[in-house]
Amino acid sequence: MRILIIGGAGYVGSVLTRELLERGYTVRVYDRLFFGRRGIADVEDRIDLMVGDMRDIPDAAYDDVEAVVNLGGLSNDPTAEYNPKANTAMNTLATRTTAEAAIRRGIRRYVFASSCSVYYSAAGQEREDLLLSEEAAIDPKAAYSRSKFEAERALLELSAKHADFCPVILRKGTVFGFSKRMRYDLVVNTFIKDAIRSGTITLHFGGEMWRPLVEVRDAARAYIACLQSDAKNVKGQIFNVAYRNFRISELALRVRESLRALGVAVDIAPDFEYKGVRSYRVDCGKIRRVLGYEPAVSVEEAVGAIVREIRANGMTDFDNPVYYNIRWMKLLEETEKVIGITGKVF
Repeated sequence: MRILIIGGAGYVGSVLTRELLERGYTVRVYDRLFFGRRGIADVEDRIDLMVGDMRDIPDAAYDDVEAVVNLGGLSNDPTAEYNPKANTAMNTLATRTTAEAAIRRGIRRYVFASSCSVYYSAAGQEREDLLLSEEAAIDPKAAYSRSKFEAERALLELSAKHADFCPVILRKGTVFGFSKRMRYDLVVNTFIKDAIRSGTITLHFGGEMWRPLVEVRDAARAYIACLQSDAKNVKGQIFNVAYRNFRISELALRVRESLRALGVAVDIAPDFEYKGVRSYRVDCGKIRRVLGYEPAVSVEEAVGAIVREIRANGMTDFDNPVYYNIRWMKLLEETEKVIGITGKVF
């Protein structure tokens, strides 16, 4: 079975690519390689890699494909707000066009990476104390969450129009854990990076906000569960995906104790100044009931895995912008301007 992964060289995509290969799937990765080949370098000889922009995927990318997993697009609030036009084009419009292309080619299964950020509410509001299910009324306003929500609506519309088309929507919590295309702009990963670099974890808004979290390997397993399930169980369905909901303060304590057990001295410094933080909790009962999916990787286990990889590979260049989506985007844009003038480096 050949799976097309749009964005397969990214943070989640590079992990999903390996998980699929381990299960005997044939994998085609379509990726712009915005962050280079580091995410798939050691498996590139085992995959079919096509390099290009998800806004203009050639028809050949869908040849012999039985299912599409769309992980592409801008992946957080800072990047979405930096270029709202590109955010809409990639996260919303390209989701519709790639789904329509799949329909034209007779590809039935289409799994979409949405986000629990569609449930966003400001910290301090009563909504944060609710467990929000997939049926909760939502109307996200932020550029990133709105683009994901509009993409969901497009897929559900196509599902209603085409009986054989089977889109599945995964609203993932904040992802954490080690990936070959590593990120340090995600809360658990950020805590670990800060602890190793400075010995201190900073808690913005005192860590009072709630956040659902899921380890990156568990996220990959959720996509695979959607690929393997009978169509009747997943067609047009939305699933929340999280290990559990955490107050950020509790999360910091868990990370601190895990790091101390690994010989990393770390303190916690609360900052009670108000900032525009996200706060929400989600109910993940549906994916457990329908797909039998149970997340397996704890925060403590993930912390250990990240520290081992950092130590084994000397990944202490924490200021490298490639680990931070918005920094890398700005650097590449500035580089593009310079190259546009000089024509080449040498």
